Amino acid sequence: MIPALLLVLFAVVYRVATGLFIQSGATWLSNFAPFAAISLCGAVYFPKCYKFSVPLVAVFVSDLILNLHYGASLLDPLIFCRYGAFVLIGLLGLVLQNRASLKTLLPASIGASAIFYFITNAFSWLTDPGYARNFAGLIQALTVGLPQYGATPTWMFFRNSLLSDLFFTVVFVLCVNFGRSAERSCVEDAVPRST
Repeated sequence: MIPALLLVLFAVVYRVATGLFIQSGATWLSNFAPFAAISLCGAVYFPKCYKFSVPLVAVFVSDLILNLHYGASLLDPLIFCRYGAFVLIGLLGLVLQNRASLKTLLPASIGASAIFYFITNAFSWLTDPGYARNFAGLIQALTVGLPQYGATPTWMFFRNSLLSDLFFTVVFVLCVNFGRSAERSCVEDAVPRST
């Protein structure tokens, strides 16, 4: 579990670093943050008391640092919507915990990215007065977003989130398997062999 926890810590540091140091013109990195994969894989692999707490604390720590830096409130309704999306993704992970493999987790990772994308963009459409409250407004929220929030269209955020979640899911599974094999090796080395 330690390699997976280190990977989560790396994801937090990465999100904070890109949020603080990458200019808004770097659209190829916009939303390349694997927190949907953390929520999915955390619910699958972490012990019961950490399944939801580690992913949500990881997001909260990065939100806290970035929101303090940018002067944004932590009580924004969109933040609560994001956390709700992560909990829903964690529930998907709970469903898969007894069938965990790359064969099941890679499609689930695609689903997790889509869940997060649709929930957060639909919430923005419902709450942001810049969007028309009709089907065209929803399509705008899901494809290009509002121009005042930057030059990166929302479909690029989804693409980058999808790529980061797929990549992170593979790395997370590799870290968990590495940690398990290292634990088995330590146990085998500690058990005295009869001659």
